[in-house]
Amino acid sequence: MSKFHQPPAIYVNEVNIKVSNLAKSIQFYEEIIGLKVLSQTETTANLTADGKTTLVSLTQIENALPKSRTAGLYHFAILLPSRKNLAVFLRHLIQSGYPFGAGDHLVSEALYLNDPDGNGIEVYSDRPASKWAWKDDLVIMSTEQIDAKGILAESQSPWNGLPAGTIMGHIHLHVSNLQEAEDFYTKGLGFDVVSYYPQAVFMASEKYHHHIAINTWAGIGAPPTPENGVGLNWYEVVYPNGNARKETVERLQSLGYKVKEESDYYVTSDPSGNKIRLLVH
Repeated sequence: MSKFHQPPAIYVNEVNIKVSNLAKSIQFYEEIIGLKVLSQTETTANLTADGKTTLVSLTQIENALPKSRTAGLYHFAILLPSRKNLAVFLRHLIQSGYPFGAGDHLVSEALYLNDPDGNGIEVYSDRPASKWAWKDDLVIMSTEQIDAKGILAESQSPWNGLPAGTIMGHIHLHVSNLQEAEDFYTKGLGFDVVSYYPQAVFMASEKYHHHIAINTWAGIGAPPTPENGVGLNWYEVVYPNGNARKETVERLQSLGYKVKEESDYYVTSDPSGNKIRLLVH
């Protein structure tokens, strides 16, 4: 477990995705991504890397609308324990023939692909935090070409799906108004801005390179993802303890955001309609 994904950090956990065809999606997430089915119903599936905890959950929706230019998911990002694991995953992707992209972000090395509904997925490994460069409390990131040969040289191990230490590293969202969303995630949820990019803001807790990123690349004023549109259903933000969550709920309410209590979590939505469950570690 990364130190940035346990107390005292605030971090992203399970992501729930709306899909048009559950069987087709399960096949992709098992065969290409390497997750395993933990539990399943006719219209839902919980997917796991370690055989115990749900990392990604799927919900099949009726009369599903295809992905369009809306606020919602840009990608969710699966964090591998090491560069060796990234090597194994990269070789598997190349051998599978499934289309993917890649980027070296200085703080991390990342591979990008889409599920059958066009939902964006990043699979990455972090460089050691000691190697990240900071200037004026902002982390320096970029998008460069990856050293694929260097990565592949790290491991010759066979691919057996995602390793047990895999976690949800971050989530990157399309929003309709950048400043409104930044205010919600910083003043409301309690994240700190750690980097700016054209039409994008990266935020984190405990000096991670980012737990949440937001952008207006789908257009300023982009409408929310429709209820029956494929894409993000909800995602979890985990707080270190009950007090931290209680303070967050109170802050959100004082800022005018609606927060609803469910069984063991609270539900709120950012100004662009992205639904968030607030949990305690």
